[in-house]
Amino acid sequence: MKKLLISPSKMALGEQESQIYQNILKQASDISLNLMAVKVENHPEDFLGWCYELLSASRDRINYDLLEDKQLPTLKKLHDLLISAISFLQLKTLRVAPWPVIAGFIEQHKELVALDEQLRLAKYIAAIKSQSLKEMIPEDRLAFSGKHSASLDPSSYNFDVEWFASTKNAKGFHQMLSDLPGAFDEALAHIPLEGEVTQEHYQHFMVAYFMAFNGSDEKPTLAPATRLLAMRRPDVFTPIVNSKLDALCAALGITKLNNRDFERYWQDVVEAIHSMPWFKMASAANELEQSLVEIKALLPNLFYYADKSTADNSNYIKLLNKPKSTTSSAGKKTVRRGKESAEILVDRALANDDIPEHIKAKRDSIISEVEKGRSVEETISLMRAIFG
Repeated sequence: MKKLLISPSKMALGEQESQIYQNILKQASDISLNLMAVKVENHPEDFLGWCYELLSASRDRINYDLLEDKQLPTLKKLHDLLISAISFLQLKTLRVAPWPVIAGFIEQHKELVALDEQLRLAKYIAAIKSQSLKEMIPEDRLAFSGKHSASLDPSSYNFDVEWFASTKNAKGFHQMLSDLPGAFDEALAHIPLEGEVTQEHYQHFMVAYFMAFNGSDEKPTLAPATRLLAMRRPDVFTPIVNSKLDALCAALGITKLNNRDFERYWQDVVEAIHSMPWFKMASAANELEQSLVEIKALLPNLFYYADKSTADNSNYIKLLNKPKSTTSSAGKKTVRRGKESAEILVDRALANDDIPEHIKAKRDSIISEVEKGRSVEETISLMRAIFG
């Protein structure tokens, strides 16, 4: 372990990497005796590999029984620093890497980042983004804006809507979006669905987005705005998440954005990513790469740290694996749906080729059950069991 801890001092680290290394050492020193008890056989010669190895050693192989309670926050801080460092180092490769390297990295890590699920979300958004937010059913509006809800039936939404950039903590934004979706439509209308998007388009969006909050106690913030922009044009706008902003800004070599840095977002994030070699040369050699090219501005989000638990923490997977209750209880909360939502979700399911005509004839009954909170898939399965 001692050899592992000092090995970065022999690497040719840049200024940012050196500072990260020193910060990691400060945390490691407080639990050095515990770390020394961990057997280390892998000694990477690069800083990214070193961060992965130290994270594995300090998280998966350390003896937690020998740690004092007061040391646990230090260990957690160490893990957070290592995860942030891994994200920074992986994102930093975007500056110089050509398209084949970027596409290869994503394919290599597709299981860890739940790529298939993320692409299903992107495909779903592509199918609904021509609608206005005002016209969308509430569930689709949540999918577009990036907030999970129990009303998102996994048989209809086979993905976690919070991939790419979760907005679950932007409560004021979601209240405004629910109350005045038309105001956000006016902002998004300035961003063309096809063709070039200019800084002037973005500035018009920015003014209209600010106007949506006029007369409200809520303040317009950057992160949820970038989610809306990224879903409208995933080939142009990279969404940001406040919790991962340190790594992104460090990788881009810019001062950290604050939640009102709308002007800097275009200059320091959008234009910077558009100028990168991989972004300019992105082209499809196969079906997977074609899917990636269509959402190329979202791809930096696939370079944040991910491990075996990342895919399992998908809200879609959690809903899918949630045990079904066999008994009803008086205090059980039922997630009811509006009639319009139920009708649209049922009609989408009934449009599948494998649904027989006698089940389609039960449309009204299925809608009624879905309104009450039953899932579409469960209701249709029940109808099949009853009517053959």
